[in-house]
Amino acid sequence: MDMILPLSMFLAVGLVLLSGYPVAFCLGGVALLFAVGGLATGVVSVNDLTFLPGRLFGIISNTTLIAVPLFVFMGVMLEKSRVAEKLLASMGLLFGRLPGGLGFSIILVGALLAASTGIVGATVVTMGLLTLPTMLRRGYQPSLATGLICATGTLGQIIPPSIALVLLGDVLSTAYQEAQLRQGAWALETVSVGDLFVGALIPGLVLVVLYLIYMAAVSLLRPEQVPALERDDGNGNGRAGPMAALSGLIPPLLLILAVLGSILAGLATPTEAAGVGAFGTLILAAANRHLNFTILRETVHGTARLTSMVFMIMIGASLFTMVFRAFGGEEAVQHLFDALPGGVLGATVMVMLIIFLLGFILDFIEITFVVVPIVGPILLGMGLDPIWLGVMIALNLQTSFLTPPFGIALFYLRGVAPPEVRTTHIYRGVVPFVFIQIIMLGILALFPQLATWLPHLLYG
Repeated sequence: MDMILPLSMFLAVGLVLLSGYPVAFCLGGVALLFAVGGLATGVVSVNDLTFLPGRLFGIISNTTLIAVPLFVFMGVMLEKSRVAEKLLASMGLLFGRLPGGLGFSIILVGALLAASTGIVGATVVTMGLLTLPTMLRRGYQPSLATGLICATGTLGQIIPPSIALVLLGDVLSTAYQEAQLRQGAWALETVSVGDLFVGALIPGLVLVVLYLIYMAAVSLLRPEQVPALERDDGNGNGRAGPMAALSGLIPPLLLILAVLGSILAGLATPTEAAGVGAFGTLILAAANRHLNFTILRETVHGTARLTSMVFMIMIGASLFTMVFRAFGGEEAVQHLFDALPGGVLGATVMVMLIIFLLGFILDFIEITFVVVPIVGPILLGMGLDPIWLGVMIALNLQTSFLTPPFGIALFYLRGVAPPEVRTTHIYRGVVPFVFIQIIMLGILALFPQLATWLPHLLYG
């Protein structure tokens, strides 16, 4: 009986989401209906719901979350200032004359854009619009081209500064402190967004290397699927020298160095570094002569929309988890984990599988604020490292976003792909990269030091 009401809440949210109603109001509305029903039947007391005002005030006054609109502004402005276009042209000059050179360029540009924007949807759409027609025109196999774009576009989920890592870091910080308090510890250790940024850096780079290795293997084994570009790239840049190529690389690299370098060196918090990045994108846009009132207005409007959505989901999810706990849902989850075979390993595998499946139907924001606050304190109380857990969740969600038939990155690309590219091309193309992601998850599970070594080295 203890599991029936909490499970009913999740089932009810799933059914309401099918109506297409906004997620934030689905979460909050279902929670309020169950809360009213619980009060009427005596299952929930009024005292269980008195924490809501404090939770809402805590969300609004959380200075860490100021990084969200700043990173969103940074990503939207980079998208509109044609920095990605210049990056692709520069990489094409450096690698285009090699078999698979355009594929190598896209992987590297995707990594650089991920380290500059942290917005998966914007990166996939931008890469699809700029590179897919060129790849098809140059003779690349449609499935390989689309798979490559989807995979590199989702690197923004794991490579810092990622908005997903900002939100995960904030939630895991609370979950970690809660886990320590349950164990009777009063000298609380903390985990910050900066710790998660640093922890995700090496796994993100290893993933990029795995993509490059796969591209190299395709170039060696099936060069006809990844032909080299002709000497002239069609824009008159085919004979340009290395300096012309570097001119498009240096500005975004300096921006990445300013943002990530300041965090790694301990000179700035992620929120402060986000401010530096947002200001830096304005300078880049002005240098590219793509800064005017219209672009600035569109960027601010897009930032306000996305940020409002994030905070509304946070409020709805906070209400949902509060009512879920009032129904005894957290204790039921704890009992379920204790009953699973394999102890902490079995519980971790179960949570990762649930998060992977939820990634088919929910965005990372909902999963971060609904699932992680419930399972996070339990897993961390079992002794898992919070940095490793955060990176694993981010990498798991990235894998989910790529997996057919519901991966959200596939729908982003489908929306901008030319008519001759079929959905089956996209599905087939991402399969090798899904396997690479699973391999990366296995590597990180076997060698958690990939995520924990650098944060402990830098911050002790």
